[in-house]
Amino acid sequence: MGTVLGAMRNVRWHELQHAYGSASQVPGVLSRIAWGDAPTSDEALSDLERWIGTPPVFDSTAATVPFLWELAATDTVRDRAGVLDLLATILAAGNAEHPAWTRAAHDAVAAGRATAARLAAAPEAPEVPGAPEAPGSPDTPGAQAVRTAAARLLAAIDRHDCPACPAPPPREA
Repeated sequence: MGTVLGAMRNVRWHELQHAYGSASQVPGVLSRIAWGDAPTSDEALSDLERWIGTPPVFDSTAATVPFLWELAATDTVRDRAGVLDLLATILAAGNAEHPAWTRAAHDAVAAGRATAARLAAAPEAPEVPGAPEAPGSPDTPGAQAVRTAAARLLAAIDRHDCPACPAPPPREA
């Protein structure tokens, strides 16, 4: 699998659960998001949202979040904005019967705050007169969608407040 998602093999997915049972198939879905064509990637992201992101969260949710952050930060992933939106959905979700799962999932999302801040920042456009626009250039619709989704997620992280999570320490100005 290379370096992207390489650490997935260190997670005991078969011991974790999602909305429909064993999370053993989560690594394959994450791989489809990372390397699939557009329809495959879209379907995989939708599956993952149903499995781990819709209320309630599950024990597999917190294990999946670091890989979602990795995908959001990888330029070759087709729907990075969708991945960021899934992270926001996870941050808003909870599980009243398992508050520890909720807190772990929310902590995992909050741990990626620096990545969200980096993705939300509008990069400088390269000054190359007459050069064609590269797919990952700062002014493409995909790049704009990533910045917008990252900014929304960053705001959600900063104002996050739920019964399962302790109040964050005050941010320094």
